[in-house]
Amino acid sequence: MSAHIQPVPFTKPEPPISPEKEIVESPFRDFVRAFLRHRSAVIGSVIVLSFLLIAILAPFITSYEYTARSQALLQAPSVDHWFGTDEMGRDLFTRVIYGTRISLWVGLFAISGSIIVGSLLGLIAGFYGGWRDTMISRIFDILLAFPSILLAIAIVAMLGRSLSNALLAIAIINIPTFGRLMRSRVLSVKSEDYILAARAMGMKNRRILFHHILPNCWTPIMVQGTLGFATAVIEAAALGFLGLGAQPPEPEWGTMLADARQYIQLAPWTMIFPGVAVALTVLGFNLLGDGLRDIFDPRMKQ
Repeated sequence: MSAHIQPVPFTKPEPPISPEKEIVESPFRDFVRAFLRHRSAVIGSVIVLSFLLIAILAPFITSYEYTARSQALLQAPSVDHWFGTDEMGRDLFTRVIYGTRISLWVGLFAISGSIIVGSLLGLIAGFYGGWRDTMISRIFDILLAFPSILLAIAIVAMLGRSLSNALLAIAIINIPTFGRLMRSRVLSVKSEDYILAARAMGMKNRRILFHHILPNCWTPIMVQGTLGFATAVIEAAALGFLGLGAQPPEPEWGTMLADARQYIQLAPWTMIFPGVAVALTVLGFNLLGDGLRDIFDPRMKQ
């Protein structure tokens, strides 16, 4: 008597995953999809990209030189001078446009320097601990004990009035922000199981630092860097307003605001347009930074 054989149910094999599906489900595509759904991030990026294009295409946007003078002193906005002219007859639209280059340049290099130095110090303090952590943390505490703008004024006063010294001062006062953020992130990451497993395998500290810990600490630094860019623009404008930043005839927004103070009733446009430029730039970077923070925050994901 033959044994009864149960029929094996036929299952349709799953189709192989196409390259298109892999791309759609990639982390980059997920980020782009989340970014486009975030209204604040999109608005902020449009503002930032607009100012970036203005800075790059400044010579093609206006036909005037930002140092060129005319007989039309304090002329109101017109067809020939869209933003009017200042007390020296210079085209205000041209100076605002070229001022975009200075503000973005200061923000980029100042925040880049702060991120590099602050992240390196925070990485060392958080990973090694001990006397290194104590010494670096005390340096951060000393820098944070002073109001940032007063510390920047003191640094520029010692080094001399110039745009480069203002850039250096802005970079120094922002180092503790990125250093403490990196330190706290490293303290959290180095206790993870994969870091303990890497130590158990005999992996060297340098490899653990730069191959495992650092890549997992960049997200908050990138978000803070975007927000810090807006802060750097304000600080550069504040130093320029006090006469400690860019020196005439450089078209820096803070310097333009300082020159327009005495004409605020006679020619209010000389102060309105540089002020609006500062406000829009800061708004764009703040919206972009807030959007990136919400996108990268796992608590915001459903």
